[in-house]
Amino acid sequence: MQESGITCAVLTVSDKGSRGERVDTSGPQLQRQLAAAGFKVVAYTIVPDQSALIGETLSKWVDQDRIDLVITTGGTGVSPSDRTPEATRALLDVEIPGISEAMRMASLAKTPNAILSRGIAGIRGQSLIINLPGSEKGARENLEVVLQALPHAIDKIKGGTKDCAAC
Repeated sequence: MQESGITCAVLTVSDKGSRGERVDTSGPQLQRQLAAAGFKVVAYTIVPDQSALIGETLSKWVDQDRIDLVITTGGTGVSPSDRTPEATRALLDVEIPGISEAMRMASLAKTPNAILSRGIAGIRGQSLIINLPGSEKGARENLEVVLQALPHAIDKIKGGTKDCAAC
């Protein structure tokens, strides 16, 4: 597929992954998926489940690096250490609930555990941030649900004037 010019980054949130105790499979899977869809993957890292580190990474990528799309994987469940939605929400200018709702609805058709996902999505500046589950399968399937809408969303976030019905 032709590259769209849209930059993206993948942030894996995992205590074990950040310590090298678990191989991250969801982050690399998402990078491949995004690149195959024409996005330009410009950054990837793993941080532990710590709100401050999640927030620092997201802020740097959005505010300094001006990355168009930031995808997080992990830290969206109900474990005491899962803090990705809270760290993300603290940074957002505008939340986009339809993205998370669509992912949860599609996941619910596959597993009742989808109701436990707390991932959110929204806009900071001119960037879109989306939280995905930490499992490779969950991350892949959730991204598939929203992937086709992302170029249009990013165009609109950046001030594009094309009508939604024309896309």
